[in-house]
Amino acid sequence: QKVDIRQISILALVDQFLAFIEDARRVRLELAADWLVMAAWLTWLKSRLLVPAGPEEAEEGEQAADVLAARLRDLQIVRAAAAWLGARPQLGQEVFARGMPEDLTDTDRSRLVLDLAALMRGYLLAIRRAGARRKYTPPPVTLWSVKDALQRLAALLGSVPDWTSLERYLPDGVGGPLERRAALASTLLAGLELARAGELRLRQEQPFGPILVGASGETAARHE
Repeated sequence: QKVDIRQISILALVDQFLAFIEDARRVRLELAADWLVMAAWLTWLKSRLLVPAGPEEAEEGEQAADVLAARLRDLQIVRAAAAWLGARPQLGQEVFARGMPEDLTDTDRSRLVLDLAALMRGYLLAIRRAGARRKYTPPPVTLWSVKDALQRLAALLGSVPDWTSLERYLPDGVGGPLERRAALASTLLAGLELARAGELRLRQEQPFGPILVGASGETAARHE
C-alpha cells in the first residue's frame, strides 16, 4: 500500500504495538521483536521528516523514506510473483506426473578425476605437440622413366627371341611394387611409341593377358 509516512499517527501506532505486546504470549518472541524494531524505525523516520534538526538530517530522512518505498515496491513484486505461481496448475491437483517416469540419471563411469588445472595442463600440452609436429616429407623415389625404357627396348630388341613378354624388358633390380608398376607402365609406353614408329610389334592374345613384344621385319634384318 502507498502510505504517506507524515500522515501516520504515532499515538495510534504505539497503541497498536502495546495491544500487540499484551497479546504477545500467543505470539513468537522473534515476531514481537520484529514489530518493536519496525515501530521504532517508523517513529524515528517520521521525526526526521517532520522536525529535522538540520538540512543533513532532513536529507537523511528523505533517503530513508526512499529506501522504505523501494522495499515496499520489491515486496509488491514478490507478492505478485507469489500470486502468479499460486495460480499456476499445481502438480498432483490439476497436473499429474506419469505413473512410470523414466530414469534420466546420468552416471559418469569414466572414473576420471579432473580439475581445471589438469584441463589447462592438458590443453597446453596439446598446443605444444601441435607446434612441434614436423611436416611429413616422403622419401624420394627413383622411378623408371619412358626415356630409359626406350633406350633399353632399342638395345635389347634384336637379342631376345621373337614374341617375348613385355616384363622381360623391365630393368634388373626393380625395387618395391611401386617401382615395378612404374617400370612396367614406362616400358609399355615406350613399346607403343616404337610400335607406332614401326620398330616393333605388340600382341595380346586375350583380355588382361600378357603383352608380347616382337621385332618388326626391318628391325630383325638390321640386327642380323
